[in-house]
Amino acid sequence: MPVCNLSLQIIPNVSDDKLYSTVDKVIDLIRNSGVKFEVGPMETTMEGELTELLEIVAKAQEVCVEAGAKRICSVVKIDYSPQGVTIDEKVGKYRK
Repeated sequence: MPVCNLSLQIIPNVSDDKLYSTVDKVIDLIRNSGVKFEVGPMETTMEGELTELLEIVAKAQEVCVEAGAKRICSVVKIDYSPQGVTIDEKVGKYRK
């Protein structure tokens, strides 16, 4: 399966004092998965095979529940092409 990009914005329903620490746990999950990723101010973009990335999205919900979230709103964007899609082809020219 070709490489694709998946962006995940996760908004756990937790108290304000737990919001960033809960999101940090999701970012740790992504980091520990071994996929290429970039954290942005509103979402995290991952690069890999679609099925693997969707598994990470599912696990992210569980991480939020374990952190005390009663509900989670997640926004997922997928850029998929049979030829593959990379983060570098999109933003590489903007990096120094």
